[in-house]
Amino acid sequence: MPTYFSDAHEWITPKDDGALMGITAYAAEALGEVVYLELKEAGFRFNKGDVIGIIESVKVASEIYAPLGGEIVQANSAPVENPGLLNESPEGDAWLYKIKITDETGLSGLMNPETYQTFIATGDRT
Repeated sequence: MPTYFSDAHEWITPKDDGALMGITAYAAEALGEVVYLELKEAGFRFNKGDVIGIIESVKVASEIYAPLGGEIVQANSAPVENPGLLNESPEGDAWLYKIKITDETGLSGLMNPETYQTFIATGDRT
């Protein structure tokens, strides 16, 4: 399955039984050393753009936004217990949520990998 990206630097990879989502490597690098992560619990329902977590680094605190509508099936405890994992593997072991997508049309508003790379390279915000 393809991975999609939001302009707020979250990624989502649909799977047969839902999707995995997290922050991008670009976001992790921009944040610097991550020291704290707060995630919502399983069962939390959200709409596109809702705040679904808080991430803090030595540089800044930032909100994590939902790239589309859904429901949290599982929050990954590994990066909560070891926030530095987000710097090591943001698009791998440090995924944030397994979700059930409730708005499949939301995927069409996200970027494919090539478009996202252009977006971060050019700073294009359109």
